[in-house]
Amino acid sequence: MDRIVAFLVLILFPLGVNGHPGGTDAHGCHHDQRKNEHHCHEKAKPQTFSGKVVGVLDGDTIEVLNQGRSQRVRLSEIDSPEKNQPFGKKAKQYTSEMVFGKDVTVQSSGKDKYGRTLGEVYLQNGTNVNHELVRQGMAWQYRQYSNSSRLRGLESEARQEKRGLWREADPTPPWEFRRDRRLTGEDLIPKKRQPATK
Repeated sequence: MDRIVAFLVLILFPLGVNGHPGGTDAHGCHHDQRKNEHHCHEKAKPQTFSGKVVGVLDGDTIEVLNQGRSQRVRLSEIDSPEKNQPFGKKAKQYTSEMVFGKDVTVQSSGKDKYGRTLGEVYLQNGTNVNHELVRQGMAWQYRQYSNSSRLRGLESEARQEKRGLWREADPTPPWEFRRDRRLTGEDLIPKKRQPATK
């Protein structure tokens, strides 16, 4: 009888990672509805791989060759402006200049909901690309998924020095920009293809 009850509990109330209803995201974070708070757990032990950067999709997403296959990597704990936001193209260009065609090391702790590898990216000279983007005002610390005091300090320094996106008086964080687009349905409406011209 106890086995049947345990089985029903697992079927009816599945637990995610760390035993939380609904599970946690790739960062080990979740919203606890009982306490009405959002918190994160210790990250899984990082997995490391090295490879050449073969693509830069935007300021915080790159493609790295890993064992002959292209692997999409989302730089963890930071959030760069979207391409159609102010400084979005500059952030992408800055990331490209820093990493494209170069060998990097990725310390990954998992994947995000889109299947991208989440990780910290290092150049061969030891430069932490995630940190450098925040230092140069090309990204925010992604506070929802990061409590790093190091990143907080780098963002504060970039603000004070008015580097990159901090040249604007009140830049919109990309997570707010994405939320607003979802609310207005902008990113839900497929763009019409233009007819080919002769």
